[in-house]
Amino acid sequence: MVNLDVTWTKGPLDDSDSGLSPEVIAEGIVRDLQAALNEFTAIARSLGGEVDASEAEAE
Repeated sequence: MVNLDVTWTKGPLDDSDSGLSPEVIAEGIVRDLQAALNEFTAIARSLGGEVDASEAEAE
């Protein structure tokens, strides 16, 4: 079973009081999106879809 919860909608949308720099926040977002893309790629492949790995894993 795959968890498709959108975790960033569960908390406040304003990170201004988090104390993290915008660069650190952006890096975290990129990591989260890459992980989500990897999971969706695996799902698509398990359903018989043809996914170009170079597009799915590109940075």
